[in-house]
Amino acid sequence: MNINVICIGKLKEKYWTAAIEEYSKRLGGYCSLKVVELKESKLPKNAGAADELNVINKEGEEILSKIGDGDYVVALEVEGKLLSSPELAHEVEAAAMRHSTIDFVIGGSLGLSAAVKRRADLGMSFGRITLPHQLARVVALEQIYRAFKINNNETYHK
Repeated sequence: MNINVICIGKLKEKYWTAAIEEYSKRLGGYCSLKVVELKESKLPKNAGAADELNVINKEGEEILSKIGDGDYVVALEVEGKLLSSPELAHEVEAAAMRHSTIDFVIGGSLGLSAAVKRRADLGMSFGRITLPHQLARVVALEQIYRAFKINNNETYHK
């Protein structure tokens, strides 16, 4: 199973990097993990709605260029479906039966483009709160790890 976490922006702080490295190491026994960091587009000063839409669409094109035709895509979005950890484990297990790669997509500060949302097989939310993108990446990797532990009947999930 291949897991890709496709995200806009790079991690700068060491504590985020350390958390990502830890979950990447843990996931190594369950899947081939790849974190794909894409460049964040810059908004001009005094940006209007059209400028924001241009940024969202540009980032969306970059995201879509990293998604394979046969990949199962999970878009992390505030409007997405709320899943428990066991429900996410079930989604991962079901997707693995039909696809060799699952892509978890985390957009930039303005969110995901309509094209990325349309391409997604599942829109998933961590809640109605807004998380910093760095934290969303850590939470996503933790939940992916938890899903594999649940699916293997191992004692991590409580």
